[in-house]
Formats: sequence, structure tokens, C-alpha cells
Amino acid sequence: MSKTTFVVASHNQHKLKEFARILEPLDIEIVTPSQCGGEGIEPVENGETFEDNAIIKATEFAKALQMPALADDSGICVDALNGAPGVYSARYSGGNDDDNNEFLLKNLEGVPFEKRTARYVCVICCAYPDGSYFTVRGECEGRIGFEYRGENGFGYDPLFYFDSGKTFAEISGEEKDILSHRGKALRLLAERLSEK
Repeated sequence: MSKTTFVVASHNQHKLKEFARILEPLDIEIVTPSQCGGEGIEPVENGETFEDNAIIKATEFAKALQMPALADDSGICVDALNGAPGVYSARYSGGNDDDNNEFLLKNLEGVPFEKRTARYVCVICCAYPDGSYFTVRGECEGRIGFEYRGENGFGYDPLFYFDSGKTFAEISGEEKDILSHRGKALRLLAERLSEK
């Protein structure tokens, strides 16, 4: 497969590193919006699902920059909160990651650990300048803890316990790639792209 350059429709450095780590073996070059003149593109993420928002972002970047674009929309869905924060995960509290985590803990006060089931969801859209696109989806099951553990990761990672009893913030980026919702979605994306 010849080398292809994709713009990743994100300013989140953590996401960009995960994309690059997993797609590098496919000889895919990942560039940021600022590297290709797309820093002013700010799609309005007003979709009702992760799929909606990923498609909105990827198609807008692909059309504006006339190059293939990748966009992910991801978040955490907590069963005891009827799936919240869901698509609003990044702006759940109206503040930063720490504010979001505190708000989540507050909303789960009194809920026992066995009922704090949750899943991380990631949908990635791959869009092309001609308007065509496809999506892939990855999920990872876990539970929300009562306290922060670990120094790695971002977002809700210090509270998200997976089946080993560790949080995503307690494992390396490479370990997280194997287990995480984004890692699963990126591997599905890699499979689709390798078929082209």
C-alpha cells in the first residue's frame, strides 16, 4: 500500500498519539489540522450519537482540506446514569477533565461498585474529499471507581476500572491500545484501510 496522509480532526494530543501508534505499521502518515492549514476549521458537534459527531467532523475536514480525514467521537456511558454522559462526555461538567471526573463521582454518590458498570465507546469516521466515508466502532466494558488511580491516560481514565482491577490511568499507552475502545476502533479502521 502506498503511503497515504490523513488529517486527524482533533487538537487532542493524546488522541493523535494513539492514532499514530496504531496506524504507523500501515505506512499511514497522520497530520494535525495545524500542519495542513486546517486550524480554523471548527465543526459544530451537534449530533445525537457518536456516529453523528464523528461523521460531521471527518466530512467537514475532508471537504475543506481536500484530503482524507479521520475523526473520532468518543465518551463514557454509565448504566446507572442511563448512559450519561455519553456524547457529552468532554463537556459533561462544562469544565476540564478534573471537573468532569468530579461531577461524575458526585452523580454516582451512593451507587455501589457492582452497579457502577460503564463502557467507553469510540466511533471513528474515515472521510474522503469526494464525500464518501465509513465508520467503525469500538467499546470497552468496565466500572467507575470511587477514587482516582494512576498518572497516565486522560479524560475519565483514572476512574475507569477494567477487568484486571486497574484503571486505564495505571497502564502504559501500549497496554491501553490493546484494551481500549479507541484501540479496538483503530484496529478495525486499519483493517478497512488495508483492504483499499
